[in-house]
Amino acid sequence: MKKFILDEVDHQILDVLIENARTPFTDIAKKLSISAGTVHVRVKKMEDEGVIQGSTLTLDYQKLGYTFIAYIGVILDKTSKIQNVLNDLQKIPNITVAYVTAGTYSVFCKIRAKDTNEAKDVLYKIDEIDGVERTETTIAFEEIINDRKRLMHAIFKEM
Repeated sequence: MKKFILDEVDHQILDVLIENARTPFTDIAKKLSISAGTVHVRVKKMEDEGVIQGSTLTLDYQKLGYTFIAYIGVILDKTSKIQNVLNDLQKIPNITVAYVTAGTYSVFCKIRAKDTNEAKDVLYKIDEIDGVERTETTIAFEEIINDRKRLMHAIFKEM
């Protein structure tokens, strides 16, 4: 696979878009002292190359009342049941992220809940899935790092 080369202007455009994907191209152009057409062409090229894949909306779950966060490691009784377990996990809306993993857990999930009672109910739903042998839960007290830019800047320095 051919590596796509980004220059400093591309880096600066991405830096702005990572902060707010809805930033108008005209605002980016003014900030970087380039034309809006240049921003448009470069963003389009990065989209075509797959460097940029869509744009996302970030919800503040805390403000919506979902203040409880836990991470659940799921241990299966048989690895052959992974697809059925994944299908059932997708039916639980409180699971916001799930990874198929190697190691102690077959699946590692992040859940959000309103409180400990709701989290307990989510955990029970996971435990009831056919193929789940047991789970291990870690409760998150506070998110201290959620930086979408640090890795991007480290990658830019490597280029």
